[in-house]
Order: sequence, then C-alpha cells, then structure tokens
Amino acid sequence: MTDSDGESYVNGTAEATESSTLSLDDNDIHVCQDGPRDAPALLLIHGSASSARSWNPMVPLLTGSHRVIRIDLLGHGRSAKPADRSYAIPDQARRAGVALDRLGFEHAVVVGHSSGGTVATALAEQRPELVTALALVNTGPGLDAFIAPESAATGLSQWPPTDEQLRQFASTGFSRAGYQIPEELLDEVRAMTYHSFTTTMRATRSYLEQRALPDRLTVLGKPLLVIFGEDDRRWRSSSASDYRAVPGAKVELLPGLGHSPLLEDPPRTATSLLAFTTIHAVRAD
Repeated sequence: MTDSDGESYVNGTAEATESSTLSLDDNDIHVCQDGPRDAPALLLIHGSASSARSWNPMVPLLTGSHRVIRIDLLGHGRSAKPADRSYAIPDQARRAGVALDRLGFEHAVVVGHSSGGTVATALAEQRPELVTALALVNTGPGLDAFIAPESAATGLSQWPPTDEQLRQFASTGFSRAGYQIPEELLDEVRAMTYHSFTTTMRATRSYLEQRALPDRLTVLGKPLLVIFGEDDRRWRSSSASDYRAVPGAKVELLPGLGHSPLLEDPPRTATSLLAFTTIHAVRAD
C-alpha cells in the first residue's frame, strides 16, 4: 500500500514522500522514503513514544545527498500496536533490517535518536554487513547517565493521558527557550496503547542494563558519530564522552539545544550529520 505523506524538497523541487506499509512476519510496519532512489541509503530511527514524523524537519535537509528511509517502530506511529508481540530492542532492530531488505537496500548509514540509538546499535550487531556507519543523537550510553524524573504518564492506570500529563512528559525532551512542542508529536503518544508505551520504555532499560552502548559499539568497529544537545534534560550530556572509548568515534555537543536537536534546530543538526554520513554512505548499485 502506498500513499502520500507530505512533501520533501530536492534541489528546490517538491516531491511527495513515498509512504508504504510492509507486512512482516509478525505485523505491519509503516515506512517513509524521500530523496533520489539511487542515492546512498540513510535510515532514521525515532525514539520511544515518537514516530517517523519526528524527523520531518530534517528530511528536506538530507535528501540532497541521500535516499532517506524512516520507519515507525512496532507500537508507534502508523505501525501495528499488537499486545502479543515482542517490543524488545533486538526484535525492533530485526524488523528494521527486514524492512531495508524488502525495500532493496544492501547498505545503509543508520541514525537513531534517543532510544532509537539503541535500535540502531542492535541492528548493527545483528547485520554488520548492512550497517556501514552509525550516528546516535542524544542516546544515553548507559542507565547511569539518565537524569530525567519518571514522568507521571508512565504510571497511569488509564490511557491515554491528559493533555497536561502529555505536555509534562514531553517537556523534558526540549530545552530551547520559547520552543513550542508540536501538537502532532503529542498526538503520536495519544495514538499509542498503554501496553506499547510502557513495554517499549522497559525494553530500552533492559537493553542498556545488559550492556552499555560504548562496550557494544567498540566490538562492532563501525564508524560512529555521537551528537548531543548540551542542555539535554533526560540524559547527562557529559556522558557523551563515554563514547570516546569507541576507537575513532566523533562526539559533538550542540550548545543551547536539548534532548531533541533534530526538532529544536534542524539545520545545525543536519550540518553535523551530513559531514559524517556523506563520507560513510554507500551508493546503491
């Protein structure tokens, strides 16, 4: 199934996003594609309680040199939200890999925001031949870096949460003065089920408890870029230095930005990202 999902701009020309639903062996995954079909693949993975739409401001800045693929992880966005399927990080990563296979991509630079960085890491662990390089945006390296208090929304017995609870939950995702949280991002949380919301949160914690990301990434030996909004209110930005243990890793702090630089300042975030991805991207045959 394919439909229109907005527009991106390539060389000043408006192009409709290619939106489709892939039927995998354990449920349906929604996928968006933008940019030249023969350009190097760039997979963008959103964080918990978000969706592919969180990358919307970044897409027009990336499609000049990449085929940009975005997925809604199971339980999020337009993907299925089953109560009888695994939301564990390795299973989310496996689905992302299958999605790239179905779309015909043999190589991709993979970018993950927040907990999406754990999915990106797990995908590289499972499919090292598929992932040419990794970029993590405000992804905490381990649980000891977590600083945000538990949101009231995580303990609700009824669903969906109230508007006030939603805004409280989302507020720690931003730090730029005067930034207005996009209503469509709050809608993404409302559209989740209580089961998919709480289970995905626990899945990230479980993955980090098993092994910190720098340890996992050191073994992989993949080119690594870490971008961190310096004023992150969920993860200590100083923890970004933990990634320097990974040989060759590049760590970049963005002053004045918080947990979601891709939304707070897309041009600055894209500049940092493109300097890395254009070096490590592999063009489709």
